[in-house]
Amino acid sequence: MLAETSLSIWGWGSLGVVLFLITFGPFAIFYFAFYILCFVGGGFVVTLLFGKNNSEKYLEQCEHSFLPCTSVGIPKCIEEMKREARPIKIDRRLTGANIIDEPLQQVIQFSLRDYVQYWYYTLSDDESFLLEIRQALQYALVQFSARSKETDWQPYFTTRLVDDFGTHLRVFRKAQQRIAEKGDQMKDQAEELVDTFFEVEVEMEKEVCRDLVCTSPKDEEGFLRDLCEVLLYILLPPGDFQNKIMRYFVREILSRGILLPLINQLSDPDYINQYVIWMIRDSNCNYEAFMNIIKLSDNIGELEAVKDKASEELQYLRSLDTAGDDINTIKNQINSLLYVIKVCDSRIQRLQSGKEIDTVKLAANFGKLCTVPLDHILVDNVALQFFMDYMQQTGGQAHLFFWMTVEGYRVTAQQQLEVLQSRQRDGKHQTNQTKGLLRAAAVGVYEQYLSEKASPRVNIDDNLVAKLAETLNHEDPTPEIFDDIQRKVYELMLRDERFYPSFKQNVLYVRMLAELDMLKDPSFRGSDDGEGESFNGSPTSSINLSLDDLSNVPSDETVQLHAYISDTGVCNDHGKTYALYAITVHRRNANSEETWKTYRRYSDFHDFHMRITEQFENLANILKLPGKKTFNNMDREFLEKRKKDLNAYLQLLLNPEMMKASPALAHYVYDFLENKAYSKGKGDFARKVPPLIQKTYSDPDHCRVAATIDDSVDDNIPLRVMLLLMDEVFDLKERNQWLRRNIKNLLQQLIRATYGDTINRKIVDHVDWMTSPEQVADAVKRFRDAFWPNGILAETVPRRDKAIRMRTRVAGKTKLLEIMPDELKHIIGAETTRKGILRVFEMFQHTQLNKRMVYVFLERFLETLFPQNKFHELFNKLHSRSKQMQRYKQRLHSTQAPSLQKSLLVSHSRLLMHL
Repeated sequence: MLAETSLSIWGWGSLGVVLFLITFGPFAIFYFAFYILCFVGGGFVVTLLFGKNNSEKYLEQCEHSFLPCTSVGIPKCIEEMKREARPIKIDRRLTGANIIDEPLQQVIQFSLRDYVQYWYYTLSDDESFLLEIRQALQYALVQFSARSKETDWQPYFTTRLVDDFGTHLRVFRKAQQRIAEKGDQMKDQAEELVDTFFEVEVEMEKEVCRDLVCTSPKDEEGFLRDLCEVLLYILLPPGDFQNKIMRYFVREILSRGILLPLINQLSDPDYINQYVIWMIRDSNCNYEAFMNIIKLSDNIGELEAVKDKASEELQYLRSLDTAGDDINTIKNQINSLLYVIKVCDSRIQRLQSGKEIDTVKLAANFGKLCTVPLDHILVDNVALQFFMDYMQQTGGQAHLFFWMTVEGYRVTAQQQLEVLQSRQRDGKHQTNQTKGLLRAAAVGVYEQYLSEKASPRVNIDDNLVAKLAETLNHEDPTPEIFDDIQRKVYELMLRDERFYPSFKQNVLYVRMLAELDMLKDPSFRGSDDGEGESFNGSPTSSINLSLDDLSNVPSDETVQLHAYISDTGVCNDHGKTYALYAITVHRRNANSEETWKTYRRYSDFHDFHMRITEQFENLANILKLPGKKTFNNMDREFLEKRKKDLNAYLQLLLNPEMMKASPALAHYVYDFLENKAYSKGKGDFARKVPPLIQKTYSDPDHCRVAATIDDSVDDNIPLRVMLLLMDEVFDLKERNQWLRRNIKNLLQQLIRATYGDTINRKIVDHVDWMTSPEQVADAVKRFRDAFWPNGILAETVPRRDKAIRMRTRVAGKTKLLEIMPDELKHIIGAETTRKGILRVFEMFQHTQLNKRMVYVFLERFLETLFPQNKFHELFNKLHSRSKQMQRYKQRLHSTQAPSLQKSLLVSHSRLLMHL
């Protein structure tokens, strides 16, 4: 049954397949399978879409049920991005002056074009970012302009700028002195000078040192970035400053694109030398000045550059084919070039062999020195200062001062009598008053130099002194009243072996000749090949010693003097109460020993101190007399303290090194400590009135220039500036104070004769003119044209060839020496003038030092512009990582630690004694 059933199924199935194939063809089976597949796929898609819709509805229900609402900021941001960018309107006004705004706008445009746009357009075409940066820059410039208008620039240009330059020059001079004392020729002089310079800077500034900023490019860039960021914080609105991207862009543009290239250019020695030559381009080079520079040059590179150029010109002249009168001209030029080459070869040989001879520091040929008559010395300011120094060393200054005082008295008396005669002709009578003034002046001269109380006293014929005293008592003084005694004093100085004859054999005489430009260069006295080291007629082999070595001659130390204050007390004399100090003095020599006591008041100490500091200017910086006290100056505790301080003063004064440095000081000390009533050389009025030139009691080599400027000239702007610059350039503070006083008086007369009392006003007006819109616009235009000539960013100027740079240095020094007036040489000396000018020029030949000066000027500029923002403290922090500063603090700590321990031990012992 089952078999029949299965047979029928297969039979009917086969029949159906056959009929299907006959009816629809052989491919009908493939269509059937395709239809079935489409049916199944369609059902699957319908099911998937239905499930997705149901899932989204469910998730939306869950989101609204369990999650917070989404922010509307993102959709709005997307909507804003889809909108078209609206143009940003920028106000092109910056400073309120169109003449300034126009070039400033061009600078901003060029800066953005060359430092931002060239790479920004490769990322985006959106202009809004560039406009935002431009707007931020303009806002900062507007704030900067507003601050500038509110600032008084007169103190900056007339005081701080000059003080900073003088301080920079003082640090450089001190660094040169230290290197000269070391005398190490093996090290790199330039590198050693830079290191020493910053050592001196930290000793002088005490709070800051700029060595890292000036010597490390990485630290310099970091410093400028920090500085620009601070400026942006001050000048930009808070919203723009918080935008880090824009702030960083602006900071990099200012620091790397503008400030750093500008500072590098201003610090380049070659640029400075070219600028100096351009500034004095109207002055023609003098052959004598050029040869002096060659003979004094200590730079082999300069000499080789000049020699190569001279050789090149020599070959060109020899190649010319000329005839007639031109032959003589060319021969003269060839001879001149041969001489220049010969001088250069000689200098190079000396420098390479280490046989360099300094004209000023060499005691030349004593047998063939020029002889300057005494009467010429007494009327020449430069020569007189050296003779004055010598007379002070030998104790004969009273004779010289008497001669000079009489000269001044004679001139004054003649002028007063001429005025008196003219008034008498006009019917005015002031005879008694004028004669009274002349008598008082004459008596003052007599009392100061010729009386028995005079100290020191001029030793002259007693008959002449008595005759003069008789004349003063019974006759009216005349301008010629001192002529006889003055003539005797002149003959004494001329013929006495202690004075003028010995002065001609002294080292000071050689220095005087150098200052008068009468000491010939010894480098060319020997053979022409540079090997001539000996000098004809040299008395001894000590000729090779320097002047400084010759001046350190040991003094007579057989007499030893010791003194100390053993007791103090209070005395009452005719109703006056004063303190009296008992001084025990021991004097010992080879044959005897003496001890005595002498009594002195504080006023005696004060008078003695004024006398010796006036005669020996260098003591003012060493000796410190205890100050006065108006109230409670008789208190026992105060007297003990003063006794201790006066004892310290005496011990320092009697130090053998002090006496050795000033031999003539012994006379004053013996007179003060002698067992007799002390005769004051200064009256009460003289002791209360300060001198014309205030003495500074701070070490001028370890403080800023502004700390040692005279108060009497501080209000006189031109006198202050000129006196300060002359002090630092020509080192006048180390010279005779009499010379400095004369220079000050001469400058005052020059200023008064030229402009009168209106010069301060003229200077203030000039500063106003310098900061006027026209001048500021001109400065901005020069900056624009220098960085973008013809609107195109200037390419980095290639460094010029070394030979060209060396020849530029020689030309710059020659120009500077050429423009120095002869009057200045006559006032302070030719050698001092030459050294001062060359020192200033040499200071500008070091890039690191130039950068230091530029940064100092920049710091003072910002401190003046933003006085409320504590820029001084900020700069101290920015420079706090200085290695020199850290070493200075370590040295300071190491030197203070022992004294601190000692003070703690003393305090501890006193506490134990008290207990």
